[in-house]
Amino acid sequence: MAARETNFRRLLLTFKTLAELGPELTSDRTVAEVAESILVLLLETVETSEGALFRFDDRPAMLTALAARGFSLFPEKAVIPLLPRHVHALAAAAMPQALSGRLCESYLSSNGNVAPELFKCLVPLKVGPKLVGVVALGRRQGESPYGDDDLEALGLLSNYVALAVQNRVLADSLQQRIAENLKLMASLHGFYDNTLHAFAAAIDAKDQFTRGHSRRVAHYAGGIAQAMGMEEREVAGVRAAGLLHDVGKVTVDKYIFSKPGKLEPNEFREMADHTTIGYQIVHGVEFPWPEIPAVVRSHHERSDGSGYPDKLHKDETSTPTRIMAVADTFDAMTSDRAHRHSFSVGEALSEIVRSTPQKFDPDIVQAILIQVRRDAVGRNQAPFLDQHVVCNISAPDIDHLAAMVHYKTSNGRVHSC
Repeated sequence: MAARETNFRRLLLTFKTLAELGPELTSDRTVAEVAESILVLLLETVETSEGALFRFDDRPAMLTALAARGFSLFPEKAVIPLLPRHVHALAAAAMPQALSGRLCESYLSSNGNVAPELFKCLVPLKVGPKLVGVVALGRRQGESPYGDDDLEALGLLSNYVALAVQNRVLADSLQQRIAENLKLMASLHGFYDNTLHAFAAAIDAKDQFTRGHSRRVAHYAGGIAQAMGMEEREVAGVRAAGLLHDVGKVTVDKYIFSKPGKLEPNEFREMADHTTIGYQIVHGVEFPWPEIPAVVRSHHERSDGSGYPDKLHKDETSTPTRIMAVADTFDAMTSDRAHRHSFSVGEALSEIVRSTPQKFDPDIVQAILIQVRRDAVGRNQAPFLDQHVVCNISAPDIDHLAAMVHYKTSNGRVHSC
């Protein structure tokens, strides 16, 4: 009668474990969390307190502990290297094995940091013929052996445990590979970023008045793109285009940059040609951001068709190109040049607003006003304005400029310049 009650209780525990294993097969927890839960369920089923759940790797053949409980001494990262004969024995075992004497040596080596003698029962975990892991159970209270009923219950559960272990290991492996690929992409972007900054520094080094211009234009353009709600990848592309927008200036005579007076027609033509020459340089390069060549060629185009080199109108240019037009103009105005001193922020913004919408896209002008206003009231975590530029305009004055842009582009009325 006592044996029958014990068997009935074991059967109930086995069914309970089966019911609780189901959610573990589909949970989104980590492999370590799932392994810990499964091990607890198995220990309760066979009423023991010592056990470990190992994952099997075949290159090299090794058992690595995913979870362990109850052992007085058990390393945090337990591993058991396996010889081919051990792998064969575990894969060939049809049922869980109660270990005694030298039988343990048939399944486990003593070359790892865990003594095989700790284990009194082994449950090979297999998906089809493939070994995916092992559950190793320790001593039971009173040193009672694992009987046929225990082994039968463990054998019934082992198929489900094997599936759970394999699913979680595969999921973790996939996540790890995705993370590695993202890191690789990040490193490539970092490489691009560093390279583009080096190019920008080389472009601007031709003259003291343009030094830092490309870096600042990239920063302003990125800030405008963010204020317009563009996605992070698009913002990165706008920044990259800002760093390269003047790449064609590498062919312009250095004398023209530092000429204090008005440029002669041939000098202006040479300067203007930096757009088409820059396009020739970059149009064959496979950047992660395909908009760069168009921005390099067209950042001096204006909404009314008065720009160069192609006299394009607003609708014929992309948003990144129109952003670059505003960012480039703003930095040029707020920086010293050989023939004039820099404009203040208020003067530069007022001039840009005066030329909107004839020259500049109103939405983009509103975006730069938003960023400067955030600086003015201290709401930007990182300043929008470059460190050499003083924000000498108040928030109410910026609001007035924003209202002017809105007024000029609404109600069908457009003010003349």
